[in-house]
Amino acid sequence: MDFGIKDKVAVITGGGSGIGKATADLLAAEGVKLALLGRTEAKLQKAAEELSKQTEAIAVVADMTKVEEVEAAKQKILDHYGTVDILVNSAGITGATGDFLGLTEEDWYDTLEINFFGVVRVCKAFIPSMRKTGWGRVILLGSEDAVNPYIDDMPYCAAKAGVLNLAKNLSKAYSKDGVLVNTVSPAYVESPMTNAMMEIRSEERGISFEKAVETFLEEERPHIELGRRGKVEEVAAVIAFLCSQQSSYVVGSNYRVDGGSVATVGT
Repeated sequence: MDFGIKDKVAVITGGGSGIGKATADLLAAEGVKLALLGRTEAKLQKAAEELSKQTEAIAVVADMTKVEEVEAAKQKILDHYGTVDILVNSAGITGATGDFLGLTEEDWYDTLEINFFGVVRVCKAFIPSMRKTGWGRVILLGSEDAVNPYIDDMPYCAAKAGVLNLAKNLSKAYSKDGVLVNTVSPAYVESPMTNAMMEIRSEERGISFEKAVETFLEEERPHIELGRRGKVEEVAAVIAFLCSQQSSYVVGSNYRVDGGSVATVGT
């Protein structure tokens, strides 16, 4: 299928690995020009060099917790490409975990700074370009945790619930300008973030990485009907569709790519 977005410009936060990189791969195959945004220069540069075999791609280093760095990144991207048509926010962290009463305010701030306020910052930075041209796609990464919360991950769950609400509000505010905002909510996808979680579980329990994954599925994610971790490519495929011309009647929606993990018919 021709997505009709050849030569569009996409900014992908967290584009150096995981879901962000998998999305960049698919968009590159569609001829989309890419700006990979994140904190780790070496990882971003490696990804950009690989993607440059298919399309134009640049790496832009910025810490999404710092307004001035996001603004500087925006200017660098606009100076290079002239505009931005697509924003995919894939950057995020697990953040602080544990019992609610044991979490400090700093734990909450640190998690929310990246997983929620970082999203606010990049949306404020790049939506104006889309409004100016009258065409745009914004895809924010939510999570099953936003509607199916886990008591050990309260800051993360709260941040992702905020992202779903933010996306719905943005969709109402800017769809009239041709900017379509949606969310994609994965569940337990094989990525650097969940790999780190499983490494900790493996060490704490004295078991293999594979056993850590197996027990996590059994004990913590029993509603995943497919009984396995998702793949980044499976999530990226949905994101790529939402970036396309074919998604022109999809706005304010939340696409769950969760293997059936959310055990209701709700959002």
